[in-house]
Amino acid sequence: MFNFLHITNMNINRIFSILFIFCLCAGTVQAQLTDVNTVRSYQMSMPRVSAAFSKYDNILRSEFKNKGLNYPANNIYIRSFKAQNELEVWVKNNNADTFSLFKKYKVCALSGVLGPKRAEGDRQVPEGLYFLADFNPKSDFYLSMLVNYPNYSDKILSHQEKPGGDIYMHGGCLTVGCIPMTDEGIQEIYTLCLSTRLNGQTNIPYHIFPTRFDKAGLNFLGREYRHEVDKQKFWVNLKSAYDYFERNKNILPVMYDEQGRYVF
Repeated sequence: MFNFLHITNMNINRIFSILFIFCLCAGTVQAQLTDVNTVRSYQMSMPRVSAAFSKYDNILRSEFKNKGLNYPANNIYIRSFKAQNELEVWVKNNNADTFSLFKKYKVCALSGVLGPKRAEGDRQVPEGLYFLADFNPKSDFYLSMLVNYPNYSDKILSHQEKPGGDIYMHGGCLTVGCIPMTDEGIQEIYTLCLSTRLNGQTNIPYHIFPTRFDKAGLNFLGREYRHEVDKQKFWVNLKSAYDYFERNKNILPVMYDEQGRYVF
């Protein structure tokens, strides 16, 4: 009798544990759905967002289909190259293991020089491994998406009190450290990124490089910045992320060491 009750109690405890986990997961899913619905409702109530979706949603759907990609996407990766004024959007298709290039866009303008942002007011466009942290439908530059600068690396390596901030990918063609894509360009990219956010991707990785780290790019950096040791060390570290993606068409989780270096 004791053994039977012992087993029964064990089973009951296990059942309650399973039910607790199920309820916890269900609650998390419900919270995520509520969050998505809140984001959708707010964003689509904004005139510039609804206009962008009306103009570009079907265009993007058609372009995705022509490239064998699912739209809306649920996993995208963005990278840009300051020296080339180019921005690329890569898409990992449903059930795929690697990213495929969807499209290249022209960055309209660049401020500062090659090299990371290290202080407020230096007019530098950041370099590093970031993600798009927020969508601003009422930007002074039509539409904008916030880059999570400063990240942990920047907080270690930049000015300790005034590293700067408020870095956006936005419309227009003026910049003092942001990434301007023109009003037309940001409408399309905003539509693509927001549709991906609403389809479940909470953080969209965005990596900013000084140049393509190919032979021509490396020769240029070595020649033009040969006396700037700190930049050279930083670029060697950043190149590891570039090389990994070039080899694998995939990205690694972003990690850092205590000195602010990226760890791969």
